[in-house]
This record gives sequence, C-alpha cells and structure tokens, in this order.
Amino acid sequence: MDQFTINLLFVGGSFALYIGIAIWARAGSTSEFYAAGRGVHPVTNGMATAADWMSAASFISMAGLIAFTGYDNSTFLMGWTGGYVLLALLLAPYLRKFGKFTVSEFIGDRFYSQTARLVAVICLIVASVTYVIGQMTGVGVAFGRFLEVSNTAGLLIGACVVFAYAVFGGMKGVTYTQVAQYVVLITAYTIPAVFISLQLTGTPIPALGLFGETAGTGGEGSIYLLTKLDQIVTDLGFASYTEAHKDNLNMVLFTLSLMIGTAGLPHVIMRFFTVPKVSDARWSAGWALVFIALLYLTAPAVGAMARLNITNLMWPNGTNGDAVAVQTIETAPEYDWMLTWQKTGLLDWEDKNGDGLIQYYNDKSDAMSERAAANGWEGNELTNFNRDILVLANPEIANLPGWVIGLVAAGGLAAALSTAAGLLLAISSAVSHDLIKGAINPGISEKGELLSARIAMAVAIAVATWLGLNPPGFAAQTVALAFGLAAASIFPALMMGIFSKRINNVGAVAGMLSGLVFTLVYIFLHKGWFFVAGTNSFPDTVDGSLFGIQSTAIGAVGAIINFGVAYGVSTITKDTPQEIKDLVESVRIPSGAGTAVDH
Repeated sequence: MDQFTINLLFVGGSFALYIGIAIWARAGSTSEFYAAGRGVHPVTNGMATAADWMSAASFISMAGLIAFTGYDNSTFLMGWTGGYVLLALLLAPYLRKFGKFTVSEFIGDRFYSQTARLVAVICLIVASVTYVIGQMTGVGVAFGRFLEVSNTAGLLIGACVVFAYAVFGGMKGVTYTQVAQYVVLITAYTIPAVFISLQLTGTPIPALGLFGETAGTGGEGSIYLLTKLDQIVTDLGFASYTEAHKDNLNMVLFTLSLMIGTAGLPHVIMRFFTVPKVSDARWSAGWALVFIALLYLTAPAVGAMARLNITNLMWPNGTNGDAVAVQTIETAPEYDWMLTWQKTGLLDWEDKNGDGLIQYYNDKSDAMSERAAANGWEGNELTNFNRDILVLANPEIANLPGWVIGLVAAGGLAAALSTAAGLLLAISSAVSHDLIKGAINPGISEKGELLSARIAMAVAIAVATWLGLNPPGFAAQTVALAFGLAAASIFPALMMGIFSKRINNVGAVAGMLSGLVFTLVYIFLHKGWFFVAGTNSFPDTVDGSLFGIQSTAIGAVGAIINFGVAYGVSTITKDTPQEIKDLVESVRIPSGAGTAVDH
C-alpha cells in the first residue's frame, strides 16, 4: 500500500470519528453549546483541556523551534506549563464558582459595566483570532503534505472539517471530540519519538534518551547525544545547542508573558465552566497538567534528535567531509522525504556554486567564512526549511514505517483542529452571548441565540482561514503574540476582579484598553507591519525597540501597564459599590469544593 493511501486511511478515519462524536453530542441548548451542560467529569475535562491546549504550536511547531534554536526556546516549555499552575491556583476555581458562561460575562458583572464587558469581548476576539491564525497555519502545513496538495488547499480542507464538527456540536461536541483528539495526538507524538530514541540511543523513553549516549563519528566510540549535537552544529557555524544566547531580560519577560497569557486565554478558561463543581475545576487543571506533561517532556528530545538526523543526512560523511549530492537526493530512498516536502513549497534547496553538492551551514557565521571561501561555497544551499514541518517530517527523516507517518499526519491535524475549535467557540460565544444577547438584543430567544452562535462561528472560521493564508510567522511564533495580547489585556482584569475589591469599572476598562493598545502598537511597530501594509512581507524586527524587548515578550510589560493604570484610575475615581465587594467576597470564600450556583 502506498504512503498516500495510508495517510488517507489514518486521516480519514480520525475525521470520521470526530464528526461522528459531534453528531452524537450535538448541542441542543445554549447551556450545552457554551458549557457542555456543566456535566463533564474532571478527568475527561482535563484530557479535553490538554487537547485544547496542545495546539499546532505544541505538536507541530514547538519542537521545530527548539530543534533549530536549542536551549533558548526552552522558554516555550517553561512558560506554557507554568501558566497552568497559575490557572489552577488563582483563576479556575473562582471563575467556576461565579457560575457564568464566558470570561466577558464575568468581567461585565464583576465590574458592573456593560462597557467593561464589551471591552473584554474586543480583547478576547483580538487574542483568539491571533491564536487561531497559528492553528490554521498548522492545518495548512499538515494537510498540504499528507494529502499532497498545496498549503492553501490544505488550509481550506481543514476549515471545512472544523466547520463540520464545531458549528453543530458546540462545547458539548467539542469536549468529547477533543478527548478523542488527545488520544490520537499523544499516540502520534510519542510513537515516532520512541522509535527514534531507540535508533539513536537504545533508550525507549525519549526524555531519558535526550541525555543518553549515541554513536560517535569518524571512528569515535559512544558520545552523549547533546555533546555530539553541539559539536556538529558549532562545526557548521551555528550557535551551540545547549547554551543560552538570549539576553536575560527577554527570556524572563517572554516566559512571564507565556505564563500569564496561558492563564488569561479565554478558550482555556471556558473549559472550567463545564464541570459540575468548584473543586472539579481544580482537579481538571491538575489532570490537564498530567496529560500535557506527556507531550512536553518528549518535545525537547524530539527537537534535538530531529536536528541531529537532519544534519547527518546533509553531511553523510561528517561535517569535515562532503555535503549530500544533488543526485543522491534525487535517487536515494532516504531522501524521498525531501522531494515530497519540496512539492509543498515548505522545503527547497539550490546548488548555487554548481559543484553537485548541497551545502548546509550558517552562511552568516564569521567562523564559516574562511572555510566557505576555501571550498568555493556561495552560501547555505538549503534555501528553505520551514520549521513547522520538522515534527511531521520526523518519521520520514528517520525512515520509519509508513503507518507511523500516517499516524503522525492524523496527530498533527488533531492538535491543530482541537485548538482551532476551542478558539472559534470562544469567539462565537463572545459574539452571541456577550455582544448580541448582552448588548444588542437582550430579549433574544434561546433558539435565536444558538443560531447566532453558530453563524458567528462560521464567520470566525472564514476570517481565520483568510488570515491563515498569510500568517505573520511560524505557528508557535504567531501563537506567542496571541499569548502576549491575552497577558496584557485579559489576565490582569481577571486577577484584579477576583482578588481586589478596590478596582472599579472605570479602572478596569482603562487598564484593559491601555494594556491591549500598548501591546498591539508595539507588536506592529516592532515587526514593521505598519510599513509593509498591502504586501505579504513580515520582517522580524525594525530598528529600535523599548530596551531591546522583543515583540513576543512585550505582553508582560503590557500586563504591568494594565495593572498600574487600573489601580491608578480606580484610586482617583468612585469607590466600588458595596454589593460588588460582597460579590467578590462570596467568590473567594469559601475556597473549598461545593456545587456552584448557576445564574
């Protein structure tokens, strides 16, 4: 059976499962559409939360960013997992006890302001739309490769699948679909990692294999895998894999931005509205951490081992020998994956100096300049290697069986589609429940609200698909911007709403707007988007930045501004009404388990 047919069987079978579950669990009321009827078991909710969380950024893109950067990008792991600790301890149980359907509804009631609710809707939509761009990017990459179509066609197919099961199922359908998607994605991520770890280190546990020994080069005996990888990449002029190269300020701010952004993401918080009791919200967060850890402990090993395999393929005789020949790429079976990925436009090479070899090295490194000149090299000839393809291509690079490749295809799509569905549900809930029912037409019937929610989700899918065609970076980089926006706007409002009685409606609105506007403007200025409007060019940076802070790390500064403005404005304006202070007290105390009162 050819690989394309195997891919179709795995991907098609998984999609049939998802759509079948959505039909079985179709939402029949607004409570089921927004909160799955508040009847989801904590373990089930933890698994669904993990799938909702482990998006295209985690499954497809994160290991690729780690592989090509090394230690510096461990900040993704630290920030994203640390955010769940904040969520479990500081937000989830209190928000569940409040008993509302959406984050915006909590903010509107806590700050006794329709304006605050509408501002929260704006913040939610901006962060969620940015996040969903990364998911649709991952969908396009996965579909494009495994169905052997263009990236654009793959993205459009993925959008149709999300529409089929998310629009009709709502939170109830999405929850049980995400449980199935978690099983698919974690199996798909782990099995290739086990195979590759056994190949390189003889250890079946990838996280342990990362620190194990592998065969040396040039007749050497065994050598630690990370030591060998460091030697190879530095020989080729790249930065050391295991050393830190980023400045401490950006590393701290970026990690903090990811942490508080995680705790402020609406589609994640919504998951804790689906459980029966307040104590279940805490247990859900705990179980989610367990399920997430299974992938996050494996990701560093996947990245390191993939980088080692790629380098060994490009320099089969070692870094002091010859690079891979063009003819070899075209004829040797172990390079078939390169020819296949070349068709997607996400991988390409060029024999610039006509020597019949494809040299892969850092052509911007001073250390490589002398060697390149002596050998007549005219630059890195691996002209395009989109980092988002690394996990999906990993089984092919390691020459694993066809069924493993098909499984990874299904897993990558499960990761991207599960998070996309959660984000789109958060957007549609904000539009239908907070905007239409909360502000425009409070008297709308439940049937009318349900219809408006589905229409809003369909529109959101269309917008996300259009934006996904021209993403502003790799999937994980785009997602990092979304976390910064959530960190700067939503997280501070939730924290102050729960733990401060002094913050009033005016302060909350001023804080959210200042955090959001500052962060958005900084991102646009820093990435140069204001200067390339109407083009498809997205430069990484422009000259000049605030203390050298990167756009992906600015969310933490935006959060500080949000807190400061909210407290400052609240101090000089009217005090919070006593009934709101009593409401805050009732949400925080008692903090133990108990059935929440639905409003």
